[in-house]
Amino acid sequence: MGGRPGRFGRRLATAVLAAAALGSLAAGPATLLGIVTATPAQAATATATFTAGSLAFVSAPPNVTFNDTLNGTNQTVTALQNLDVSDATGSGAGWSITATSTTFATGGGPTLATNATTVQSAPTKACDSGSTCTLATDSVSYPYSLPAGASAPTATKMFNAAVNTGEGNETVAVTWTLAIPATTTPGTYTSTWTISLNSGP
Repeated sequence: MGGRPGRFGRRLATAVLAAAALGSLAAGPATLLGIVTATPAQAATATATFTAGSLAFVSAPPNVTFNDTLNGTNQTVTALQNLDVSDATGSGAGWSITATSTTFATGGGPTLATNATTVQSAPTKACDSGSTCTLATDSVSYPYSLPAGASAPTATKMFNAAVNTGEGNETVAVTWTLAIPATTTPGTYTSTWTISLNSGP
């Protein structure tokens, strides 16, 4: 009874081994190598929500100081004022800078003319560091005369950014020119300037 298996027994054993081998191949070569087959990719949704920022000066407009030594002739003196504008609205509406002032005066004494302060040529502009801005397209005509009076008159447009320009942060560099007549009385003259940033060009 314990002799060699018969021909039928050998055939049965061979069939079992063949079935096992076929089952292993059906599982795929990755399983044979001990690697787990990846599941199909699944879709996901990413959402980014952006809230509109504001239109504002990054910092308050700085004071402007003119200095000159009288020499008996008509003179002009200039001073630079950097206006740092931030348009984070994303609207593309554009913006404008308006200005007005009181007359340069010594406090009850001599005054300068109401048209003494001008901007002779278009201000320069540059994107602030870290801002990929769209530089303003300015349509104001120059020279520009700063309104002045004992009480500040209605402000006028000194610089603007056309629609779809001026987005991001940029600095507008304004060179102011002050006319000083030969007959000017020495002293310290002061003027109050009101500079405003408005939506729309």
